[in-house]
Amino acid sequence: MTRPGWPGWLRPAPDSITAQTLRLGRSPWTDVVHVAWSVWVFITPSMSGGIYGYTWRWALLTLVSYPLFLGLYAMTLLAPSHRARWCALAMVALCLVLLPWYPSGLSYFVFGCVLLQPRRGRPITDYLGTLALLNAVLVGYAYWIGYPWQAFVWMPVVTAVVGVVVAMERINSVRDAALKLSHEEVRRLAGLAERERIGRDLHDLLGHTLSMVALKADLAGRLLERDARAARREIDDVSRVSREALSQVRRAVSGIRAAGIAAELASAKLLLETDGVAFDYRLDRSFGDSALPVGVESVLALTVREAATNIQRHARAQHAHIDFGVEGGEAVLRIADDGRGGAMVPGNGLSGMRERVEAIGGRLHVDSSHGRGTRLEVRVPMAANDDVAGVLPANPDDIAHPS
Repeated sequence: MTRPGWPGWLRPAPDSITAQTLRLGRSPWTDVVHVAWSVWVFITPSMSGGIYGYTWRWALLTLVSYPLFLGLYAMTLLAPSHRARWCALAMVALCLVLLPWYPSGLSYFVFGCVLLQPRRGRPITDYLGTLALLNAVLVGYAYWIGYPWQAFVWMPVVTAVVGVVVAMERINSVRDAALKLSHEEVRRLAGLAERERIGRDLHDLLGHTLSMVALKADLAGRLLERDARAARREIDDVSRVSREALSQVRRAVSGIRAAGIAAELASAKLLLETDGVAFDYRLDRSFGDSALPVGVESVLALTVREAATNIQRHARAQHAHIDFGVEGGEAVLRIADDGRGGAMVPGNGLSGMRERVEAIGGRLHVDSSHGRGTRLEVRVPMAANDDVAGVLPANPDDIAHPS
C-alpha cells in the first residue's frame, strides 16, 4: 500500500483512512488538506483578547501543542482503525487539558470529534451518541472552570454537522467503491460465462464433425490401394464436411463477436451514473419493429461503448442522452452530452469508430462545440454486410478526447 518514495513510517495500515482512500483510487492528500482548518488555532486569540489573546503563554502553548496535534492527526490517517480512534480521543483530551489557559485548543476538540468516524458495520447513531457525550463533557467542564456558556453553545452544532457530513461522505465513497467492484465482478462473470458458452458451442459444433473427418480419412487411406474410386468418394466427403464445418465456425464467430446494444446500454448507464452523470436513452418505435443485422448491431454497440467511456473520462458532463431509430432504411444512433466540448483530437478510438462505421457503408458525424457539449451521429444502412462488421476491435483506452 506504500507509495513509491514514501518513508517507512508513512506506511498506512490496511484498515486506515489513508488505505481506504487509496483503494477508492483517490490521492491521499485529499485527507491531509483538511488540516488547513486548524488555522483557527491562530485566529481564535484575535477574537478573545486579554489574557486569552496573543501572549507569550499562548505562543508557548502553541509551540508545544500544535506539533503534537499534527502528529495525532497523521496517526488518525495512517494507524489501524482501533488505534486511530484513540488518537482522535487524544486530541479531545489535549483540548480539555489546555482549556483553562488556551481557548485555541477548541480546534483540537473539533478535529478529534470529526475524526472519531463510525467503525465499519456500526450505525451512525453510535457516533452521534459519542459526539453528544463529548460535547456534554466539554460544556460542563468549560462552565465549571469559568467560561461563559455563550462561548460553547455553538460547539455541539458544529461538531455534529461537520462530523455527520464527513461520515456520510466517507460512507458514500465506500458504497461507490463497492458498486464499482460489483460492476467489475459482473463483467468478469459475464466474460467467464461467455467463454464457457463458446467452448460448449465449439465442442458441439466441431466434435462430431472432426470425428467424422478422422474416420473417413482413415477409411480413404485403407481403400486407396484396393478401391481408388471408393477412396475418392470418401475424400470428397471429407472435403465437403470440412467446408460445412468451416462455414458453421464462421457463423458462430460472427455471433460471438457481435456486441449487443442492450448490454452496452446497461453498461453505459452503470458507468456514467456511478460517475455522477445522469444518463437516459430513447428507442424509436420503428427501431423495435426492425431486426438489425448482426454486424450493424455490433458496430452500433461498440460505438455506444466508446462514446460512454469518452464521456466518463473526458467530457466533464452532467447529462448524456442516446437516441436510436430507423430513418429511410438506415439505423441511426445519436449520442449527446452537455460536457465541455471543444476540438476533438482524432485518436485511435475515434478513428477506429469511424473505420468500423465506414466499413459497413455508414457515416459518422461529430459536432463538438466548446462549452456546448458533444453530439455524435451514426447512420448505417440496414442492408450492411454482416461479414465485414466487428473486424475492427474497440480500444477504449485510445478514445479521442477534447484538447
